[in-house]
Amino acid sequence: MPSYYDILEVARTADDKDIRQAYRKKARQYHPDVNPGDQSAEDQFKLINEAHSVLSDPDKRRKYDKYGDRWEQADQLDAAEARSRFDGNRFYRTSAGDDPSSGGIGNFGSEAGDVFQAIFRNFGSGQSRAAEYPVDVTLHEALQGTTRLMDLSDGRRLEVKIPPGVDNGSKVHVPAGRGNDGGNFYLTVSVQPHAVYERKGRNLYREIEVPVEDAVLGTEVNVPTLTGRVALTIPPETQNGQRFRLAGQGMPTLGQPNSKGDLFATVKVRLPSNLTERQKELYQELRSLRSSSGR
Repeated sequence: MPSYYDILEVARTADDKDIRQAYRKKARQYHPDVNPGDQSAEDQFKLINEAHSVLSDPDKRRKYDKYGDRWEQADQLDAAEARSRFDGNRFYRTSAGDDPSSGGIGNFGSEAGDVFQAIFRNFGSGQSRAAEYPVDVTLHEALQGTTRLMDLSDGRRLEVKIPPGVDNGSKVHVPAGRGNDGGNFYLTVSVQPHAVYERKGRNLYREIEVPVEDAVLGTEVNVPTLTGRVALTIPPETQNGQRFRLAGQGMPTLGQPNSKGDLFATVKVRLPSNLTERQKELYQELRSLRSSSGR
Protein backbone atom coordinates (compact mmCIF):
# COMPACT_ATOMS: atom_id res chain seq x y z
CA MET A 1 0.00 0.00 0.00
CA PRO A 2 1.36 3.48 -0.84
CA SER A 3 2.19 5.79 2.02
CA TYR A 4 -0.39 8.26 3.28
CA TYR A 5 1.81 11.06 1.94
CA ASP A 6 1.74 9.52 -1.54
CA ILE A 7 -2.05 9.06 -1.37
CA LEU A 8 -2.54 12.79 -0.72
CA GLU A 9 0.40 13.70 -2.99
CA VAL A 10 2.13 15.82 -0.37
CA ALA A 11 5.70 15.90 0.90
CA ARG A 12 6.60 14.46 4.29
CA THR A 13 7.41 18.03 5.35
CA ALA A 14 3.92 19.30 4.41
CA ASP A 15 2.25 21.48 7.03
CA ASP A 16 -1.38 21.25 8.21
CA LYS A 17 -2.61 23.70 5.57
CA ASP A 18 -0.98 21.74 2.74
CA ILE A 19 -2.49 18.49 3.99
CA ARG A 20 -5.96 20.03 4.40
CA GLN A 21 -5.90 21.54 0.90
CA ALA A 22 -4.64 18.30 -0.66
CA TYR A 23 -7.35 16.30 1.13
CA ARG A 24 -10.17 18.57 -0.03
CA LYS A 25 -8.94 18.47 -3.63
CA LYS A 26 -8.63 14.68 -3.63
CA ALA A 27 -11.91 14.14 -1.76
CA ARG A 28 -13.83 16.20 -4.32
CA GLN A 29 -12.19 14.30 -7.16
CA TYR A 30 -12.99 10.81 -5.84
CA HIS A 31 -16.21 11.42 -3.89
CA PRO A 32 -18.80 8.65 -4.60
CA ASP A 33 -21.41 11.29 -5.51
CA VAL A 34 -19.11 12.48 -8.30
CA ASN A 35 -18.24 8.93 -9.41
CA PRO A 36 -21.47 6.91 -9.04
CA GLY A 37 -20.93 3.18 -9.47
CA ASP A 38 -17.13 3.50 -9.73
CA GLN A 39 -15.73 1.05 -7.17
CA SER A 40 -12.11 2.09 -7.75
CA ALA A 41 -13.00 5.72 -7.01
CA GLU A 42 -14.85 4.65 -3.87
CA ASP A 43 -11.84 2.63 -2.69
CA GLN A 44 -9.54 5.58 -3.36
CA PHE A 45 -11.92 7.90 -1.48
CA LYS A 46 -11.67 5.62 1.57
CA LEU A 47 -7.87 5.69 1.39
CA ILE A 48 -7.90 9.49 1.10
CA ASN A 49 -10.06 9.77 4.23
CA GLU A 50 -7.83 7.31 6.06
CA ALA A 51 -4.68 9.21 5.09
CA HIS A 52 -6.15 12.55 6.14
CA SER A 53 -7.41 11.24 9.48
CA VAL A 54 -3.84 10.23 10.37
CA LEU A 55 -1.78 13.05 8.87
CA SER A 56 -4.09 15.80 10.17
CA ASP A 57 -3.67 14.59 13.75
CA PRO A 58 -0.23 15.55 15.16
CA ASP A 59 -0.02 12.57 17.52
CA LYS A 60 -1.12 10.03 14.89
CA ARG A 61 1.22 11.58 12.35
CA ARG A 62 4.17 11.30 14.73
CA LYS A 63 3.38 7.63 15.28
CA TYR A 64 2.94 7.02 11.56
CA ASP A 65 6.25 8.70 10.73
CA LYS A 66 7.95 6.41 13.26
CA TYR A 67 6.19 3.09 12.66
CA GLY A 68 4.51 3.38 9.26
CA ASP A 69 1.57 1.01 8.74
CA ARG A 70 1.93 -0.21 12.35
CA TRP A 71 1.32 3.25 13.81
CA GLU A 72 -1.83 2.07 15.62
CA GLN A 73 0.36 -0.19 17.77
CA ALA A 74 2.79 2.66 18.53
CA ASP A 75 1.96 2.89 22.23
CA GLN A 76 2.42 -0.86 22.70
CA LEU A 77 5.63 -0.86 20.68
CA ASP A 78 7.03 2.07 22.65
CA ALA A 79 6.07 0.41 25.92
CA ALA A 80 7.59 -2.92 24.93
CA GLU A 81 10.77 -1.18 23.80
CA ALA A 82 10.98 0.69 27.11
CA ARG A 83 10.46 -2.55 29.01
CA SER A 84 13.16 -4.21 26.95
CA ARG A 85 15.64 -1.44 27.78
CA PHE A 86 14.71 -1.63 31.45
CA ASP A 87 15.29 -5.39 31.58
CA GLY A 88 18.41 -5.23 29.47
CA ASN A 89 16.70 -7.33 26.79
CA ARG A 90 16.72 -6.72 23.07
CA PHE A 91 14.14 -7.40 20.34
CA TYR A 92 15.20 -9.65 17.48
CA ARG A 93 13.93 -10.18 13.99
CA THR A 94 11.73 -13.23 14.02
CA SER A 95 10.92 -13.48 10.33
CA ALA A 96 12.13 -16.50 8.39
CA GLY A 97 15.87 -16.62 7.96
CA ASP A 98 16.78 -14.49 10.98
CA ASP A 99 18.89 -15.96 13.73
CA PRO A 100 18.10 -14.60 17.22
CA SER A 101 21.35 -16.07 18.55
CA SER A 102 23.27 -13.55 16.44
CA GLY A 103 22.26 -10.83 18.88
CA GLY A 104 21.26 -8.31 16.19
CA ILE A 105 18.52 -5.84 16.91
CA GLY A 106 16.00 -5.43 14.08
CA ASN A 107 12.46 -4.65 13.03
CA PHE A 108 9.58 -6.77 14.30
CA GLY A 109 8.63 -9.48 11.82
CA SER A 110 5.05 -10.55 11.18
CA GLU A 111 5.61 -13.62 13.40
CA ALA A 112 6.58 -11.59 16.46
CA GLY A 113 3.02 -10.88 17.60
CA ASP A 114 2.81 -13.55 20.30
CA VAL A 115 6.20 -12.63 21.75
CA PHE A 116 5.34 -8.94 21.71
CA GLN A 117 1.95 -9.47 23.37
CA ALA A 118 3.53 -11.50 26.14
CA ILE A 119 6.12 -8.79 26.77
CA PHE A 120 3.48 -6.07 26.80
CA ARG A 121 1.25 -8.00 29.21
CA ASN A 122 4.22 -8.39 31.57
CA PHE A 123 5.04 -4.71 31.20
CA GLY A 124 1.49 -3.66 32.10
CA SER A 125 0.92 -6.22 34.84
CA GLY A 126 2.08 -3.85 37.56
CA GLN A 127 0.09 -0.89 36.32
CA SER A 128 -3.53 -0.03 37.10
CA ARG A 129 -4.22 1.94 33.91
CA ALA A 130 -6.80 0.23 31.68
CA ALA A 131 -5.83 -0.74 28.14
CA GLU A 132 -6.94 1.47 25.25
CA TYR A 133 -7.89 0.38 21.75
CA PRO A 134 -8.09 2.92 18.88
CA VAL A 135 -11.21 2.80 16.71
CA ASP A 136 -12.25 4.86 13.67
CA VAL A 137 -15.87 5.79 12.95
CA THR A 138 -17.53 7.75 10.16
CA LEU A 139 -19.37 11.00 10.79
CA HIS A 140 -22.68 9.17 10.20
CA GLU A 141 -21.73 6.57 12.81
CA ALA A 142 -20.77 9.33 15.25
CA LEU A 143 -24.20 10.87 14.68
CA GLN A 144 -26.28 7.73 15.14
CA GLY A 145 -24.06 5.51 17.27
CA THR A 146 -22.68 2.18 16.11
CA THR A 147 -21.05 -1.05 17.25
CA ARG A 148 -17.63 -2.59 16.76
CA LEU A 149 -16.51 -6.19 17.02
CA MET A 150 -13.21 -6.26 18.91
CA ASP A 151 -10.64 -9.06 18.70
CA LEU A 152 -8.96 -9.28 22.10
CA SER A 153 -5.50 -10.74 22.57
CA ASP A 154 -6.91 -13.60 24.67
CA GLY A 155 -8.82 -14.88 21.62
CA ARG A 156 -12.26 -13.55 22.53
CA ARG A 157 -14.44 -11.41 20.23
CA LEU A 158 -16.45 -8.68 21.87
CA GLU A 159 -19.23 -6.48 20.49
CA VAL A 160 -18.96 -2.98 21.92
CA LYS A 161 -21.49 -0.15 21.54
CA ILE A 162 -20.24 3.30 20.54
CA PRO A 163 -22.80 5.93 21.60
CA PRO A 164 -24.08 8.83 19.48
CA GLY A 165 -22.12 12.08 19.77
CA VAL A 166 -18.56 10.74 20.03
CA ASP A 167 -15.84 13.04 18.72
CA ASN A 168 -12.09 12.81 18.16
CA GLY A 169 -10.51 11.72 21.44
CA SER A 170 -13.74 10.44 23.00
CA LYS A 171 -13.18 7.39 25.20
CA VAL A 172 -15.78 4.63 25.42
CA HIS A 173 -15.49 2.72 28.67
CA VAL A 174 -15.89 -1.05 28.53
CA PRO A 175 -16.52 -2.22 32.12
CA ALA A 176 -14.60 -4.78 34.13
CA GLY A 177 -15.23 -8.37 33.20
CA ARG A 178 -15.17 -7.75 29.46
CA GLY A 179 -11.51 -6.93 28.79
CA ASN A 180 -8.49 -9.19 28.82
CA ASP A 181 -8.15 -11.01 32.14
CA GLY A 182 -11.56 -9.65 33.16
CA GLY A 183 -10.38 -6.03 33.37
CA ASN A 184 -11.54 -2.66 32.08
CA PHE A 185 -10.54 -1.17 28.77
CA TYR A 186 -11.38 1.87 26.67
CA LEU A 187 -11.99 2.56 23.01
CA THR A 188 -10.31 5.79 21.90
CA VAL A 189 -12.40 7.19 19.08
CA SER A 190 -11.27 9.00 15.93
CA VAL A 191 -13.97 10.39 13.65
CA GLN A 192 -13.04 10.27 9.97
CA PRO A 193 -13.26 13.61 8.15
CA HIS A 194 -16.19 14.11 5.78
CA ALA A 195 -15.85 15.53 2.28
CA VAL A 196 -18.95 17.75 2.61
CA TYR A 197 -19.49 18.51 6.30
CA GLU A 198 -17.04 20.17 8.66
CA ARG A 199 -17.57 19.49 12.34
CA LYS A 200 -16.82 21.87 15.20
CA GLY A 201 -18.02 20.36 18.46
CA ARG A 202 -21.76 19.80 18.17
CA ASN A 203 -22.16 22.03 15.09
CA LEU A 204 -21.81 21.09 11.43
CA TYR A 205 -20.92 23.36 8.52
CA ARG A 206 -21.44 22.90 4.79
CA GLU A 207 -21.76 24.91 1.58
CA ILE A 208 -24.84 25.04 -0.64
CA GLU A 209 -24.74 26.18 -4.23
CA VAL A 210 -27.41 28.66 -5.32
CA PRO A 211 -27.78 29.97 -8.91
CA VAL A 212 -27.17 33.69 -9.15
CA GLU A 213 -30.74 34.42 -10.25
CA ASP A 214 -32.11 32.60 -7.18
CA ALA A 215 -29.73 34.49 -4.91
CA VAL A 216 -30.93 37.76 -6.43
CA LEU A 217 -34.67 37.03 -6.50
CA GLY A 218 -34.95 34.62 -3.54
CA THR A 219 -36.01 31.00 -3.55
CA GLU A 220 -36.43 27.91 -1.39
CA VAL A 221 -33.83 25.13 -1.47
CA ASN A 222 -33.66 21.67 0.06
CA VAL A 223 -30.47 21.42 2.10
CA PRO A 224 -29.09 17.86 2.47
CA THR A 225 -28.31 16.95 6.09
CA LEU A 226 -26.87 13.80 7.61
CA THR A 227 -30.41 12.51 8.23
CA GLY A 228 -32.37 13.83 5.25
CA ARG A 229 -33.27 17.18 3.69
CA VAL A 230 -34.46 20.43 5.24
CA ALA A 231 -36.20 23.28 3.42
CA LEU A 232 -34.39 26.62 3.64
CA THR A 233 -35.74 29.96 2.47
CA ILE A 234 -33.17 32.06 0.60
CA PRO A 235 -34.29 35.70 0.82
CA PRO A 236 -33.89 38.10 -2.13
CA GLU A 237 -30.44 39.66 -2.63
CA THR A 238 -28.67 36.97 -0.63
CA GLN A 239 -24.92 37.56 -0.82
CA ASN A 240 -22.22 35.04 -1.61
CA GLY A 241 -20.85 33.62 1.66
CA GLN A 242 -23.98 34.43 3.66
CA ARG A 243 -24.57 31.81 6.37
CA PHE A 244 -27.88 30.34 7.54
CA ARG A 245 -28.50 28.38 10.73
CA LEU A 246 -30.56 25.19 10.68
CA ALA A 247 -31.35 24.54 14.33
CA GLY A 248 -31.08 21.01 15.69
CA GLN A 249 -29.49 19.56 12.54
CA GLY A 250 -26.03 19.13 14.04
CA MET A 251 -24.39 16.43 16.15
CA PRO A 252 -25.86 15.06 19.38
CA THR A 253 -24.29 15.73 22.75
CA LEU A 254 -22.41 12.70 24.04
CA GLY A 255 -24.61 11.10 26.69
CA GLN A 256 -27.58 13.29 25.70
CA PRO A 257 -28.65 12.07 22.23
CA ASN A 258 -31.76 14.28 22.17
CA SER A 259 -29.69 17.46 22.61
CA LYS A 260 -28.23 18.43 19.23
CA GLY A 261 -26.15 21.21 17.78
CA ASP A 262 -26.93 23.14 14.61
CA LEU A 263 -26.08 22.94 10.92
CA PHE A 264 -24.75 26.13 9.33
CA ALA A 265 -25.22 26.37 5.56
CA THR A 266 -23.02 28.86 3.71
CA VAL A 267 -24.33 30.10 0.36
CA LYS A 268 -22.01 29.70 -2.61
CA VAL A 269 -23.49 31.67 -5.50
CA ARG A 270 -23.10 29.81 -8.78
CA LEU A 271 -22.48 32.05 -11.78
CA PRO A 272 -24.02 31.05 -15.13
CA SER A 273 -22.08 29.56 -18.00
CA ASN A 274 -22.85 28.75 -21.65
CA LEU A 275 -25.21 31.72 -21.90
CA THR A 276 -27.36 32.10 -25.00
CA GLU A 277 -27.20 35.33 -26.97
CA ARG A 278 -30.57 36.37 -25.57
CA GLN A 279 -29.41 35.77 -22.01
CA LYS A 280 -26.29 37.85 -22.65
CA GLU A 281 -28.48 40.64 -23.99
CA LEU A 282 -30.58 40.58 -20.81
CA TYR A 283 -27.47 40.79 -18.64
CA GLN A 284 -26.19 43.69 -20.75
CA GLU A 285 -29.55 45.40 -20.35
CA LEU A 286 -29.40 44.86 -16.58
CA ARG A 287 -25.88 46.30 -16.47
CA SER A 288 -27.01 49.35 -18.41
CA LEU A 289 -29.98 49.88 -16.09
CA ARG A 290 -27.85 49.65 -13.00
CA SER A 291 -25.18 51.93 -14.47
CA SER A 292 -27.74 54.58 -15.39
CA SER A 293 -29.26 54.49 -11.91
CA GLY A 294 -25.85 54.74 -10.28
CA ARG A 295 -26.15 51.31 -8.65
